[in-house]
Amino acid sequence: MMVTREQILAELDRLQLPDGRGLATADMVRAVAIDGGKVRFVIEAPSPEAAEKMEPIRAAAVEMVEKLAGVESAAAVLTAHGAQGAPKAPPKLSIGGHPDPKRTDIRPKGVKRIIAVGSGKGGVGKSTVSVNLAVALARAGQTVGLLDADFYGPSQPRMLGVSARPGQSPDGKIMPPVAHGLKMMSLGLMVDEKQAVVWRGPMLMGAVQQMLGEVDWGELDVLVIDLPPGTGDVQLTLGQQKVLDGAVIVSTPQDVALIDARKAIDMFEKLKVPVIGMVENMSLYICPECGHEAHLFGHGGVGLEAKRLGAPLLAQIPIDLETRLGGDAGQPVATGESAAAKIYADLAQKLI
Repeated sequence: MMVTREQILAELDRLQLPDGRGLATADMVRAVAIDGGKVRFVIEAPSPEAAEKMEPIRAAAVEMVEKLAGVESAAAVLTAHGAQGAPKAPPKLSIGGHPDPKRTDIRPKGVKRIIAVGSGKGGVGKSTVSVNLAVALARAGQTVGLLDADFYGPSQPRMLGVSARPGQSPDGKIMPPVAHGLKMMSLGLMVDEKQAVVWRGPMLMGAVQQMLGEVDWGELDVLVIDLPPGTGDVQLTLGQQKVLDGAVIVSTPQDVALIDARKAIDMFEKLKVPVIGMVENMSLYICPECGHEAHLFGHGGVGLEAKRLGAPLLAQIPIDLETRLGGDAGQPVATGESAAAKIYADLAQKLI
């Protein structure tokens, strides 16, 4: 007999917090997903600081759920949306200042690998791929950070459901919020959502320098950087300062997108940044009613381009409603068990 959501919540409520409340009573259990005998859920801590201390509770919760009848395996991730009540004062950081010419090494010391997700043009779903790839890597057991370097259009706070301002560490660095098992940082957390970012090139380069060097990323297996579209100052700064270990190029299948994707690939080659492979996003649409496949933007164009370049085609990701709803709701599709989530899980394994 399949376990129910109510049974899982009742079991988790037996796990008491220091204040005597159970996990469910404290409203800390989110996104319970049941796929046959596999159970996944999120434990949302009241603050990033609290989340760092709750790993024993997360492990105990998984063990308790796995003992329920009908459960073959269980998995849980910790997330935090910032402390309740008045937010902490943001770090005294002048985001957008000119770069420090004396700082030549801006790569965070504790990060093993840094992967950029780029595209030649906007509108191909690069940010959606970035956030879901980061979540999938975290679910695969990697320690992950996500840097939203799309300064003119930062979307990761909305897509990860983060609204709290960043904290400040004792040594004055920015403490990135934790969401869906990964650390994230975005200019969208530092400026009002309605405020336009009107910057020239030097200010962009200064922001890149600050977001990498003045954020307490800690020890990470991988830092995913969501690049702005095109081939501009942010990409040049990261490439020239030898920050990137590789790049993943996202494109839709039609020619007008591939023209610009080729320019992005040429830029990375000139900067001597290895292109790990290509992702074909919005590859097809499958009707949920009849199962008919429609190739709204053509099909297979990215695969042909990848073959021409001698680079792997890493994934073909369909258009689906769940991806859009998840992005708007701050619950990336990769946190679930849908067909799209499994594609992202496979993409993460390829990169690992």
